[in-house]
Amino acid sequence: MLLRLSFPATYDGIQWAMYAIFKALGKQWRAETGATIKLPLMEEKSPGDKLVFNEVLLGASGDSITTGTPTIAGASVSAEVIGHGKEDKIYVFKFKRRKGYRRKTGHRQKFTEVRITDVVLG
Repeated sequence: MLLRLSFPATYDGIQWAMYAIFKALGKQWRAETGATIKLPLMEEKSPGDKLVFNEVLLGASGDSITTGTPTIAGASVSAEVIGHGKEDKIYVFKFKRRKGYRRKTGHRQKFTEVRITDVVLG
């Protein structure tokens, strides 16, 4: 069963873009053609590799929104790997008052940056 909602194509001069919500690596991501997304690290992929995500949960094009149950049949999001990197450092500071206990550690999350090349809503 597909649910179709209708909204105006423009609102206060803002043009609604075609986008999709897809599921990848245990999370949900919003994709628009030409956008770049930082996904959790995929070590097996190298820059220039093509990716296709088939678990599209929701798609919007102009004034219509399509939701899947649970996914939209025939919909996909295509992407290209740009590169790998690390996020900014997050500092973790633990302490217990009046005991002289202090620990400072840091963490940098690794990511794979991808550019969305195409959104197909089936």
